[in-house]
Amino acid sequence: MSRSKKIIVAAVAILGLAAAFSYWQVKQFASTPLTLNQEKIYTLPAGTGRVALEAQLESQHIIPESIWFGALLKLEPELATFKAGTYRLETGMTVRSLLQLLASGKEAQFPLRFVEGQRLKEWLATLRAAPYIKHTLKDDQFATLADVLRLDQNQLEGSFFPDTYLYTANTTDLSLLQRAHARMRTTVDEVWKGRADNLPYKNEQDLVTMASIIEKETGVTAERARVASVFINRLRTGMRLQTDPTVIYGMGDSYNGTLTRKDLETPTDYNTYIINGLPPGPIAIPGKASLDAAAHPEKTNYLYFVADGKGGHTFTTNLASHNRAVQAYRLALKEKNEK
Repeated sequence: MSRSKKIIVAAVAILGLAAAFSYWQVKQFASTPLTLNQEKIYTLPAGTGRVALEAQLESQHIIPESIWFGALLKLEPELATFKAGTYRLETGMTVRSLLQLLASGKEAQFPLRFVEGQRLKEWLATLRAAPYIKHTLKDDQFATLADVLRLDQNQLEGSFFPDTYLYTANTTDLSLLQRAHARMRTTVDEVWKGRADNLPYKNEQDLVTMASIIEKETGVTAERARVASVFINRLRTGMRLQTDPTVIYGMGDSYNGTLTRKDLETPTDYNTYIINGLPPGPIAIPGKASLDAAAHPEKTNYLYFVADGKGGHTFTTNLASHNRAVQAYRLALKEKNEK
């Protein structure tokens, strides 16, 4: 073999070794773990190119500095189709799995829990404080929300379904409320259609109002239908509901955590110690269990109930028995406080 041929063969061999080494280095870089010690939320802005992406990832200490980033995108072009969005990066991810995530467009989902039994104003405060929400409501006034959703302001309370809602970054506050409202509308329609016969409700709103009272009166699932029976029996016999949560709701921000006799005697539209029948609307956000209880109350003769000091309630059919149950509760409470 001539000298020139030997030189060519050697050069080809060297180039082959260099290419193999480079290929190995790119693959090694692709398998390199991210430089994260905890989960990170990363936002890739629209219009970001390869060079800018590499600079961002390095400056935010997500990937190690390397000369092989561009080569990886050329070697595996499917990784170069990254999409703008907000992503959840987890420890243990590699450079390749990061790029696969950005190429998939599977943005991070954030949970927002709307809790049953809370008032709508509490929900709105929770929504206002949630991360990555795009706020379009100028304020949290009921009038503002009613205008945007085209609902009656007086019927907003109780019009949204309590649940955990998942959303991606830049989801609007309004869209989440619309989802919760649609869920409640569908749920109430289904419950109303399947309700028991001869209930003393004029319309669906009465059922939701009753459900909201049940929601505030007990957190024990097994008791909900029994609590409902007490209020249904009172409505049927013309007795006032006399339920403290409605009084508290009617007091608004003036409630300081303690109900006094004066509070029970002060007229408001929601003071069921004074008004007859149901209050004008819901006093909280009821969950599905309370809606079902309002639609299917137990068949009982109970007219009273009081806390039993053990997390539940004692139910009675007459005032004398109720007063004894109240005394028993007070005694149990006193003994508990003395321990």
